[in-house]
Amino acid sequence: MLKEQLKILIKLATIDNELAEKEANLIEKIGKANGITEDEIYGMMKNPEPYKNLDTLSEDQRFEYLYNIVQLMKIDGKVYKSEIVFCQDIAERLGFKKKAVAELSKGIFSDPSITSDREELKRRVKKHSLR
Repeated sequence: MLKEQLKILIKLATIDNELAEKEANLIEKIGKANGITEDEIYGMMKNPEPYKNLDTLSEDQRFEYLYNIVQLMKIDGKVYKSEIVFCQDIAERLGFKKKAVAELSKGIFSDPSITSDREELKRRVKKHSLR
């Protein structure tokens, strides 16, 4: 399932037709932390594939997907309207209202070393669940 998440992250990272170094580093970090080889990660970045249905994810997995895409959106310090729209689309596909993106965005910093209280964010985002 993690490869599916990486596909989504790669799609978001390249939505502005450019893969920023910070974005690539975060994708690589997430992939490596979950046992995906560097070669696989770079192969996925070079040749992005479509992602699959997200309906089968657990509540925790849905939150993690959304958390990671919002973090990726913010990591390069520039947030484009197309990135917000993409995140909102993914949020809806994950079973959240579009407002969940704004809620998460308030608590996620562009520097991933500044961590936020994930459990508190999870509680706040749960209010925006469609399920």
